Amino acid sequence: MGLMPEFFNEHMVSELTVSPQIAAPLDPSYQPSILWNRAYRNGAAGHGNRKRIVLRVGGVSGEPFELETAILAGEDSGGEATLHYLERLTKSLLWLHGGNRVWVAGDDDVCRRLAECYSPSGARGFDCEMMGGRIFPEAFQISIDEKHEGAREQASGGAKWGRHTEGCRIGFDLGGSDRKAAAVVDGEVVFSEEIEWDPYFQSDPDYHFQGIVDSLERVAKHLPRVDAVGGSAAGVYLENEVRVASLFRGVSQQDFDQRVRRIFFDVMAHLGWQDRPWRVINDGEVTALAGSMAIGESSLLGLSLGTSFAAGYVAPDGTLTRQLNELAFVPVDHGVRAPVDEWSGDRGCGVQYFSQQAVARLAQVAGLGFPEEVGFPERLLEVQRLMKQGDPRAHSIFQTIGVYLGYSIAHYAEFYELRHLLILGRVTSGSGGQLILDAAREVLNHEFPELSESIQFHIPDEQQKRHGQAVAAASLPPLADSH
Repeated sequence: MGLMPEFFNEHMVSELTVSPQIAAPLDPSYQPSILWNRAYRNGAAGHGNRKRIVLRVGGVSGEPFELETAILAGEDSGGEATLHYLERLTKSLLWLHGGNRVWVAGDDDVCRRLAECYSPSGARGFDCEMMGGRIFPEAFQISIDEKHEGAREQASGGAKWGRHTEGCRIGFDLGGSDRKAAAVVDGEVVFSEEIEWDPYFQSDPDYHFQGIVDSLERVAKHLPRVDAVGGSAAGVYLENEVRVASLFRGVSQQDFDQRVRRIFFDVMAHLGWQDRPWRVINDGEVTALAGSMAIGESSLLGLSLGTSFAAGYVAPDGTLTRQLNELAFVPVDHGVRAPVDEWSGDRGCGVQYFSQQAVARLAQVAGLGFPEEVGFPERLLEVQRLMKQGDPRAHSIFQTIGVYLGYSIAHYAEFYELRHLLILGRVTSGSGGQLILDAAREVLNHEFPELSESIQFHIPDEQQKRHGQAVAAASLPPLADSH
């Protein structure tokens, strides 16, 4: 599970490579997904021997999301490049929209090979397991769409969470290196704090339970009462249940099922708050909500560059959607030397480009050697310190991340109606955060001028970046919620 597919090899990629106009200073082999995909599609569109493929992915709301594309056909199929293109596209749709079913119309052989790749023993076994059995209860399946049905209306399945500020509320955000909490009264923050912790590889769920309880108890002391609680954390949460979360990756499957899946129910019961309105959702969604609330706009993609990479989307109607929006697993680089995510075992996925892991990886390339025992948070702090001192090595790290971001924004814009982009997280603190945005804007100006004109960038102040998610989380449940 998690190995490179046989069609993802250097020979195949050598047949189709792209040259970005704006180079990533520390990553000369970077092959942006947006450019690679466009190059393939342009080749297929201009060729006489092509065919239409339709991919449908079963979404969280039960409404399938459908995408149609052209591929080269027959002897002109472009070899394994065609299957690589469709495999990467399938993975993107799965983690953007979610679902345990994929239907393929237009080529039965493509469907068969994709099914082999996304099988328990296939190259994308991780994604197969996550989508079938972990996030969704039913087994994952890729099958032929024999009816070849036409395009269907894409329903966003908006959720009316957030923007509830009345009363005395607690908001919290659980990250991989710290947990944040805030006490909020009628929309005004009266207390907030951040406490370091190390949850990733803790095998005892009691570590997580006690940490969450501690943060909530500490902020509750600053409120006359607790009317509602809202929280966010990395991962997938359905109806307040933990489905998949990197925070608990060190916990055995048995303990996960017995003690983690409903950990927030247990926390609320322990505190005696189980009958009060509460809601826990993905931290990326709260990132987007925080940005939307701050600027009063929608069609917004919020990105949190921290211990991991989280994303969320506020639809044009101002609601959160039922899509997964797990951009940490969406491929952004087609290069054969793209870094491997240690959890999924896949190459070129967003988490390795927009997180503390990205800073640590690029620091090594830039010549900043760190002892192995120095953790990623400490490496990030040192790189940020060097950036403040004008060190060119630190400058090149943040500039490279900015180039990644610029091309990835264009890639995301193919799937979202995007007018506003907001970034948060530890990686964006200090002058490095502004450099990331400046480099991203340069990419859009040169390669995608139409997007540069239509997308506005937003970066909050330091206090908002560190605690904005906890504050927005506090607004999630309405007081009328009978949960």
